[in-house]
Amino acid sequence: MDKVVIGADVRSFVDVAPDSPFPIQNLPYGVFRPQQGGEPRVGTALGDFIVDLSVLEAANLFDDPLVKTQRPFAQNTLNAFMSLGRESWSNVRRALVELLSAENPKLRDDAALRQKAFVARHDAELLLPASIGDYTDFYSSREHATNVGTMFRGAENALMPNWLHLPVGYHGRASSVVLSGTEIVRPCGQTQKGDDPPAFGPSRLLDFELEMGFFTGAGNPLGRSIAVDDAEDHIFGLVLVNDWSARDIQRWEYVPLGPFLAKSFATTISPWVVPIDALEPFRVAGPEQDPRPLPYLRGKQPSTFDIRLEVDLKPANGQSPTTICRSNFRHLYWSMAQQLAHHTSNGCNIRPGDLLASGTISGPTPDSYGSLLELSWRGERPLDLDGVRRTFLEDGDTVTMRGFCDGDGYRIGFSEASGTILPSVCG
Repeated sequence: MDKVVIGADVRSFVDVAPDSPFPIQNLPYGVFRPQQGGEPRVGTALGDFIVDLSVLEAANLFDDPLVKTQRPFAQNTLNAFMSLGRESWSNVRRALVELLSAENPKLRDDAALRQKAFVARHDAELLLPASIGDYTDFYSSREHATNVGTMFRGAENALMPNWLHLPVGYHGRASSVVLSGTEIVRPCGQTQKGDDPPAFGPSRLLDFELEMGFFTGAGNPLGRSIAVDDAEDHIFGLVLVNDWSARDIQRWEYVPLGPFLAKSFATTISPWVVPIDALEPFRVAGPEQDPRPLPYLRGKQPSTFDIRLEVDLKPANGQSPTTICRSNFRHLYWSMAQQLAHHTSNGCNIRPGDLLASGTISGPTPDSYGSLLELSWRGERPLDLDGVRRTFLEDGDTVTMRGFCDGDGYRIGFSEASGTILPSVCG
């Protein structure tokens, strides 16, 4: 199906600053509640405003037949809209561009409707965008996998034998996916040091992981797979993801079945879901894949998106944050389409609102590593944050992730994924 790409010259009747993350070219989806009260509803961000899509829906401004009959925007999550599929997503995006463009008087000149539909972003509470039924985390950065493998197995055996043949992943915990701004309690668990017996207590090696994730749409029936060339039609949009990790708990528990309590205590996502069509102008070729993937992962030439990513760390002492990582989504070896095709290749069914994350996104240079495990190289090379040293996260530290694409006179932004570490509550 054709992408709904909005040209760089299109302008909204709403004034939007050139450096705003939410120009008309973006139009991300989210769920909000006005601060004066009321039920959650679906909106899109435009400049400093949220456009209440339930108001436009009630005014019958969307012609898509499924939107007309199912009324997805008066819901308290995006799941109903996600379930309608790509044709409806495209129809709504086209309608929004037309309604919000500077040349169209229908909404621009209707003061009463505008007053009902537009909510200042600072006057709204953002909520989780979806009811997340399932969460899967991949391990798709070759640089990250190589760095971690080198630390623990040596450079010659850095990548496991299967890594270049399939997108490695694990099933995470959907119930502990939280919105940006949620405080993160330091987890407790079993750890083991040297030849000592295992002990239970707070994690001492708490880490972040710079990731991105995507929400799925209608998905596939149980027993049927999604072809790699069709996969993007099932991807509703993208968010930032911080898959917090307790490295000491992980090291002791991960053999033989992989991550468990070291990951399930919290995963932070950004509030606005950027539709994949908004990223189309930033599509680039993916990394060369050698050996060539098996046919079900091959399809078209793998492609990805040029999304710049940054991580700030603000120490607990109150000093200003320091940018400790600058990476890019384009570094991922396995694409989103390949991740989804592999996930469903055994007939596993995907449902509206499922979240699939990329795994840590590390680049080729030390300042592009997407975790403290790599940035401090297992704690052997502490980071100097203007006189404050860090190997792993301390109580009171705040981690903030940002993502954006810079176009011709506009920016596609992903808002932030931020969290502050609270002390453990181990009994």
